[in-house]
Amino acid sequence: MTTTPAPHQPRPHSAWMVGRITVHRVDETELPPATGPWLLPDATPDVIARQSWLHPDFADAEHVVRVDSHSFAVETGGMRVLVDTGIGNGKPRANPAWNDLRTDYLDRLAAAGFPPDTVDLVILTHLHTDHVGWNTRAHNGTWVPTFRHARYLTSRAEREFWAGYAMDEPRRQMFRDSVLPVEDAGLLDLVDVPEGGTEVAPGVRLLPTPGHTPGHVAVELTDGAERALITGDCVHHPVQLAHPAIGSCVDIDPVLAETTRRTLLSSLAGTDTLVLGTHFPPPTAGRVTAHGDAYRLAPAPAPHG
Repeated sequence: MTTTPAPHQPRPHSAWMVGRITVHRVDETELPPATGPWLLPDATPDVIARQSWLHPDFADAEHVVRVDSHSFAVETGGMRVLVDTGIGNGKPRANPAWNDLRTDYLDRLAAAGFPPDTVDLVILTHLHTDHVGWNTRAHNGTWVPTFRHARYLTSRAEREFWAGYAMDEPRRQMFRDSVLPVEDAGLLDLVDVPEGGTEVAPGVRLLPTPGHTPGHVAVELTDGAERALITGDCVHHPVQLAHPAIGSCVDIDPVLAETTRRTLLSSLAGTDTLVLGTHFPPPTAGRVTAHGDAYRLAPAPAPHG
């Protein structure tokens, strides 16, 4: 993908309640318009135009999908949990939309009540460049963990896959500046995630959602009868609810990714589960409802700001 970065667009602070659990969206940047057609090449303007419910929030007037980069910061059981860490600042990246960013992400995180030194747990849904960037920040010419008092978690299957993968240089660079410093500091924990998932904090459960990457996880939040699901990249955009066969150009196993997506959407449809999309632009959250022979997202704008 060749494009130029879009300026960061300040947005109001957004937060949702899941029982007693508070979930904040922490914006990093709105990604350039070229990102959508690159990431989801089968989400063509004709496909988008046939889904009127995608407008105006999830697609623009030219029927191009909108894509965001943000984290979710979760308060639960006295813990502060961060789910994915975006692209990061000042990092050399092959994708010009991600290269050498200068955003106010850490200020936004602190404004949501999560100064870096207060974060207890960082969950990485998978080890892609736009999900691990704020794992580290520059300090005296080196990359150091941003959340120095936190444990970082990812699935064992995810880390072991990349350990044996023939990486190109851009991916090796990402590991050098955003993953290895956390490992070298002894802060990265690898978690076995069985089929039924595993709890890693009060009301926070990792669910296996492989395909985009082999060890990809979604994050389930539960308090009493209330439930939410943070998608990571098993669902990149609401258009995939209408067309689950639409996959990402960077899916490691496209067939498995589609199977995972169909299974997940079927389990969510018609329930009251709040779905929080890791790349969904505002309103970012919604509930999966039946629509034709597939699904749509009924938006649930944040009631708390």
